[in-house]
Amino acid sequence: MIALVTGASSGIGKDMAIYLSQLGYDILAIGRDKSKLDELKNEIKTNLHIEVVDLSKQEDVILLHEKVKKEYGEIDVLINCAGFGTFGKFTKTKLETELSMIETNISAVHILMKLFLQDMKEVDHGYILNVASVAGFMPGPLMSTYYATKAYVVRLTQAVYTELKKEKSHVVVSCLCPGPVNTNFNHVANVHFNVSAKESKDVAKYGIDKMFKRKLIMIPGLEIKILRFLAKISPEKLVSFISYHVQVKKEN
Repeated sequence: MIALVTGASSGIGKDMAIYLSQLGYDILAIGRDKSKLDELKNEIKTNLHIEVVDLSKQEDVILLHEKVKKEYGEIDVLINCAGFGTFGKFTKTKLETELSMIETNISAVHILMKLFLQDMKEVDHGYILNVASVAGFMPGPLMSTYYATKAYVVRLTQAVYTELKKEKSHVVVSCLCPGPVNTNFNHVANVHFNVSAKESKDVAKYGIDKMFKRKLIMIPGLEIKILRFLAKISPEKLVSFISYHVQVKKEN
């Protein structure tokens, strides 16, 4: 059994790779920082394969799929965890950074999900877990691009899940939507949170366990579940204004 994990060099992706190894899966770790990926050798108990890939480049993502099929054969689990955010007014944030974010958070997820799902459907087996965020359920002024990318991941996963159900496929697609988590994401996005953040290891285990139980949407923590429910039943403009005031408090 082999699991491919993007964003495996740190945070939730790294902890998912470690947990999947504990469950007996060989790990194909994908990231941009080889030195950090090499550190996994001390924590992965099964076979570890490393591929250094810049997921913001579509051609490299497509080549990754081709290489995996050629060198490793079929994979059993795909974890789309790579992603990042940035903070600031839409007119002030850097376009180059946002385009890279869209490629990483959306295009790479889309490409890998599509190509590996096609493979999995041929054998009628496999699991795909897309890591989104509770941000995918609401507008995010001051983090507008990041929130929009996560909304794409949520809706894509939901739609494909229904297609597979209608086809009576045994392939499973799921979406993990955590709230604040103690990872390097906060440093990259230059934000801090006023609500308690969950530990990455706990979120990783929760997501993997629920994926194997074939759950579609996973939201770890009662507080975040309540937040999603309130956002769902409230007027969208009100949610956006409230979100703005919450976001302002994140600024360092």
